[in-house]
Amino acid sequence: MSVLKLWIIEQEENGGYDTYDSAVVAAMTEEEAKRIHPSGNPKKNWTDDMLGKDDLGSWQYSYGTWATHPDNVKATVIGDAHASVTVGDVICASFNAG
Repeated sequence: MSVLKLWIIEQEENGGYDTYDSAVVAAMTEEEAKRIHPSGNPKKNWTDDMLGKDDLGSWQYSYGTWATHPDNVKATVIGDAHASVTVGDVICASFNAG
């Protein structure tokens, strides 16, 4: 049985005010972590059905608050998650409010 991991996810594509620059999320794999949107809204997470679409507003969570694609997100494992944490949880996020 695999242990759920905590990951720091970071992006440098969109900066300035009203953007997320990083978050700590719970995921089993690096790829899964990179698909989690730091807003904590699971409807904003990247899904396979978004591949090849021009309109990625769901992923960007309006007005480019996060990276435009998971390939533009860096994910680094930082430890094991507590048993109460579930896949997709956003533990904390860094949002640069304007």
